[in-house]
Amino acid sequence: MRGTLRTLHVRCGDDIRDRLVEAGIEGDYLSFADPAWLGPPPESNAWIAGRAALIAERTGLSRQKIRADLGDAYWRLARAPADYGRIVLWGEHDLYDQAALVRVLASFAPRKKLPRIELISIDRFRGIKRFIGLGQLSAIQLATLWPRRKRISRRQLALGAKAWTALRAPTPAPLDALCRSDLRALPFLKAALQRQLQELPWTSDGLSLTERNALTTLAKGPRSAAEVFAEAQTRRDPQPFMGDLFFWSVLRDLLEAPRPPIAVSTATRRLSWHRRVLRLTPTGKALLVGKLDWQATGPHERWVGGIPVARNVPAWRWSSRTARAIQKQG
Repeated sequence: MRGTLRTLHVRCGDDIRDRLVEAGIEGDYLSFADPAWLGPPPESNAWIAGRAALIAERTGLSRQKIRADLGDAYWRLARAPADYGRIVLWGEHDLYDQAALVRVLASFAPRKKLPRIELISIDRFRGIKRFIGLGQLSAIQLATLWPRRKRISRRQLALGAKAWTALRAPTPAPLDALCRSDLRALPFLKAALQRQLQELPWTSDGLSLTERNALTTLAKGPRSAAEVFAEAQTRRDPQPFMGDLFFWSVLRDLLEAPRPPIAVSTATRRLSWHRRVLRLTPTGKALLVGKLDWQATGPHERWVGGIPVARNVPAWRWSSRTARAIQKQG
């Protein structure tokens, strides 16, 4: 599949790098793996260092390596319009990929002169019953997507920039408004942004969707953390987007809360995290039957993009009844 344009393939991870080569799709590869959905958003000063510290804290990976990788990725992304004749963005429908997509589009939007920018983005693939991402596809299957790439328009660039601003906003109002506007230019964006809002505490129990899925999985009985991840993310979540290390950070916050809803069995405490066996506590059981609101127990502060979930800040909740974010009174 030789082309005349020098091409850069951009993907939020390395999962398809080797398979693109195997498929004969030529070009350089850029892994742009900054989890753009993860808050708090980057600060204007020393923001790469700040992002690296945040990602390292949530994943346990080396902060030094993350900082080096992020710095290289953002530098190459900034240089890409001058260095390449074509930039191809590869992604799927989930929050991780759609957030990364709008982050990349926002970086290109202010530029008057751009090369050919193309998008390959899907939410299904024939023969795969539960499509989660491009990493499921073989080289032969990836090759079939190459002719389906579409050129990015200025309208899509502008929408990406608007969505990136909304993801970093300190209230859900911009995201809510965006979800109620015409997003057909980026057809998978609306569901992804709504999934982001579902990480706010829910009006029903104060839990995020990820937290509730984890507790519901454990309602069946003790499970290893790896089993909880597999059930909660790949089976229960309507739009799984969170890798295992980020998911573990959610479980860790639950375990270390003042009134933890889950606990680790004594016999497995010294094992690697994915082998530790978890169970519900009385707090977890009370949450699942609606007798307790998680936010009333004083859980650790967290962020949903730019929105803080903490004491002494406006209490935003996700209402499943109205499918929008509302501000809790009192």
